[in-house]
Amino acid sequence: MTVPAPGLPARIRIHEVGARDGLQNEKAVVPTGVKAEFVRRLAEAGLSTIEATSFVHPKWVPQLADAEQLFPMLGELADGGDVALPVLVPNERGLDRALALGARRIAVFGSATETFAARNLNRTVDESLAMFEPVVARAGDAGVHVRGYLSMCFGDPWEGAVPVAQVVRVAKALMDLGCDELSLGDTIGVATPGHVTALLAALDEAGVPTATIGVHFHDTYGQALSNTLTALRHGVTTVDASAGGLGGCPYARSATGNLATEDLVWMLDGLGVETGVDLGALTATSVWMSEQLGRPSPSRTVRALSHEE
Repeated sequence: MTVPAPGLPARIRIHEVGARDGLQNEKAVVPTGVKAEFVRRLAEAGLSTIEATSFVHPKWVPQLADAEQLFPMLGELADGGDVALPVLVPNERGLDRALALGARRIAVFGSATETFAARNLNRTVDESLAMFEPVVARAGDAGVHVRGYLSMCFGDPWEGAVPVAQVVRVAKALMDLGCDELSLGDTIGVATPGHVTALLAALDEAGVPTATIGVHFHDTYGQALSNTLTALRHGVTTVDASAGGLGGCPYARSATGNLATEDLVWMLDGLGVETGVDLGALTATSVWMSEQLGRPSPSRTVRALSHEE
């Protein structure tokens, strides 16, 4: 039953990360053709923003070493104009590779904490920002949309709780580089609704427009949906999610799966918030992908609707 609640946006955009953030954490190599079919099925289910791959060095993320082969296979989706296919780039070399294949949306991946920056980027926070500066500038000059990911916004497995002011400083710096969009990552899933409200309010005060913010919650402690609802009540209209709940983070062992797209759509359908996603088609896609991976989906909605055991 659809029962709308006050104070929510009429429509939100789901930034689907299953094909990149989800698959990068898989132990077995997923064939390129399967990845391409996964993206196509996600698009057919109504997802309009699907993060396709990452142009990082294969040494660091071998699961996505086929970016040059995969991205051209998705040309018909990109050419149609109805589906955005952002890709992750770590540096100028990654940007060169992405631009050479015609990518029109890119993302850079920063950290709010020094320990994760060192482990994930081999740099300090400020050194990583300096590395991103020419990437963002060149992308902007080329008319390419830039998303700035900021990880460890609520807690860090090595440093513990992350001060709100610390997150705001790095978030503001990323946006000042020229990013069009900012994704706030709860990488290890420790956020709770009050913490989400406090961070969004602090970003408001710092001049980071809510319209430019997306939220990226992990479900480690079962808080991803409640945190997302809190963000939507604050005015956020972009939510990251992963079909079937795939993913984690290879550089943070305590980072479990992302918010499942199906669980998000079930909640939003019940609230009357439009997503453009066909839940049945999306569930079928996640069931198909779970068969390719040889294990059931962790999404509760997928299991309920498909009667998976």
